[in-house]
This record gives sequence, structure tokens and C-alpha cells, in this order.
Amino acid sequence: MSDTKIEEMSFEAAMAELEKVLGQLERGDVALDESIALYERGAALKVRCETKLKEAEEKVAAITLDGDGNPTGLKPVEGL
Repeated sequence: MSDTKIEEMSFEAAMAELEKVLGQLERGDVALDESIALYERGAALKVRCETKLKEAEEKVAAITLDGDGNPTGLKPVEGL
């Protein structure tokens, strides 16, 4: 498990660690207490990935297009 704070992780880092956590849990080669800690970290990593994906989707949705479908700029995104 990484000591990096989840809220500071990029999407890619969070996804890579989530995959590692899932692998450890699937193998079942960790003690019960460690399994619980891994599960909790995995749940938090999942939330981080979902949050980063939502942010990316909102940024993409905020791109305005002209009549030909070309990007013309960005619309302000509420809450940012």
C-alpha cells in the first residue's frame, strides 16, 4: 500500500493502486486485519477514480463548438 494521500493522487496513480489492492484481496494472501485495511483503501481509491473521471467529463462537456463542430472555447463550469 502506498503512503500517498488518496486525495492527492492522479487518476492514473489511484487506478494503478486500486488494481494492486484488488489483486492482493483476490489472492487472499493477507491477514484479516490487513484485508480490511486494503478493502477500506480500495473503496477510497474507487471514489477518487470516480471523482477524477467526473471532473474530466465536466471539462469535456464545457467545451463549446461552433457550427462546424470545431471547439471555440470553454464555458464556465458551475462549482469550479
